[in-house]
Amino acid sequence: MFIITHRNIFFCVTAAITALGIVSVVVFGLKPSLEFTGGTLVQVSYPQERPAPQRMEEALSGVGIHGYSIREAGQKDYIIRAPNLSELQRSSIAEVVSGGEEYRGEITQLTEVGPTIGLELRNKSLIALGLVLLCILLFIAFAFRKVSKPISSWIYGLIALVTLIHDIIVPVGFFALLGYLTGAQIDTLFVTAILTILGFSIHDTIVVFDRTRENLRVNHERNKKEDFADTAGRSLGQTFVRSVNTSLTVLITLLVLFFIGPASTKDFALTLLVGIIAGTYSSIFLATPLLVLVEQYRRKRK
Repeated sequence: MFIITHRNIFFCVTAAITALGIVSVVVFGLKPSLEFTGGTLVQVSYPQERPAPQRMEEALSGVGIHGYSIREAGQKDYIIRAPNLSELQRSSIAEVVSGGEEYRGEITQLTEVGPTIGLELRNKSLIALGLVLLCILLFIAFAFRKVSKPISSWIYGLIALVTLIHDIIVPVGFFALLGYLTGAQIDTLFVTAILTILGFSIHDTIVVFDRTRENLRVNHERNKKEDFADTAGRSLGQTFVRSVNTSLTVLITLLVLFFIGPASTKDFALTLLVGIIAGTYSSIFLATPLLVLVEQYRRKRK
């Protein structure tokens, strides 16, 4: 198949994309929300018309509140995330967000998140990500335990992890750029998006790997001698259309969510869009070519 034959081209493309993602994180950095750093969350509701975001920003800056983010929630609410407020700022926050006689806003929620809670959430998010990767490795190694020739089951698991690392770096790098351009902050919704991307990507990868395993079994039963690269390429061709169609249906749903969904989920939908595209790419153009590369390397060593 074309992808297997020209795998070095896709390896170079993958390396370039991954490098760009890493550079984006290093240069721009990630902007953690108050859920991870501690701060204040204020939800303001306007029974009638709500002011423009620019007016809210001017009002908040006028009382010395900086480093905040404002997002629309529903048709009449704003959600404001800001660093820890002083006593004076907290006492005047109701007047600041009301907008005067013209708008008459009302604070419906005011939550203080301490730095200890933020640190705990951050640590739990990292632990969750690590446990997901470990469980995926163990599951694939167990599921493919009867496949030992020409590649052991652990290799399938390790290659799946390599593709997942790629699938993490791409949306994280994209979000770092998005944070630099728009001020987007990472929160628990972003962590949810990353975990969702991992689940979708590994599902796609396992489908291709499972077809490879099935073709290897059939070759063994029929005593058919076929080069592993040909078997892997044939398996990839048999699942290619399915993988693309599945991804397209999900992408269409996410595009609808991004364009007509609430403003509070736009970054979430955009992160999923980028991550699922990266996951589909890696499951087709990276995972199986890496299997072939490892098999050829092991054969040369022998």
